[in-house]
Amino acid sequence: MAYAFTNSKGVTYYLHTKKSQTSTGKTRTLFFFSKEVKEGTLDAVPEGYQVVEMKTGLPVLKKTGGETENTSETAAEAAGE
Repeated sequence: MAYAFTNSKGVTYYLHTKKSQTSTGKTRTLFFFSKEVKEGTLDAVPEGYQVVEMKTGLPVLKKTGGETENTSETAAEAAGE
C-alpha cells in the first residue's frame, strides 16, 4: 500500500521514488508526491525525513535535523566538555 498524505484542502497525494543519474555518474534518489498511484510508490516515509505541507497545499519531504545535533553532542562529549 502506497504512503498517502491528505493535505489541509482534502487532496490526497502518494509518495514515490525514482533513481536518477547525475552528469558525473553518481546515482541520486528522488522523492516526489503525485495525485495518482504510479510505479515506484513507497509504503512509508524514508528514515530521516518528515512530510511538511507548503502554503500552496503541496506536500514535500524535509530532512529531519536530529542527526546533526547528535553528532555535535557526541563530539563534545569525546573532547571531555
